[in-house]
Amino acid sequence: MAEARDTLTDLKTAVRAADDKGATAPVALNVAEQFGFADAFLIVSGSVERNVQAISDGIERALNEAGARTVRREGREGGRWVLLDFGDIMVHVFHEEEREFYQLERLWHDAPVIDVAAMLEVANS
Repeated sequence: MAEARDTLTDLKTAVRAADDKGATAPVALNVAEQFGFADAFLIVSGSVERNVQAISDGIERALNEAGARTVRREGREGGRWVLLDFGDIMVHVFHEEEREFYQLERLWHDAPVIDVAAMLEVANS
């Protein structure tokens, strides 16, 4: 990843913010080699529309406070699939049903997985 330290720091911030809002099944992928517009994807799930909105709001707030600028936001009003673009990181907050339907992890199966569990362990210890 181009700016690994900054990207990983922002990714940790996003993972922790998502966890604080009750996100489930976080998966982070290093897409730098396959996708020219970002270094990493973070994919998380929410159980209902309001939860998806709260998770996306929490991630955006945390990253903005850390100095990351939101480049683009799509889908918040519907609460089914919110895309947050922070340049090096793209965050996909899915309603559980949409996540199962679109299966981004399967589409990007050749991208290396980034260990989010370790990011959460440090935060929860």
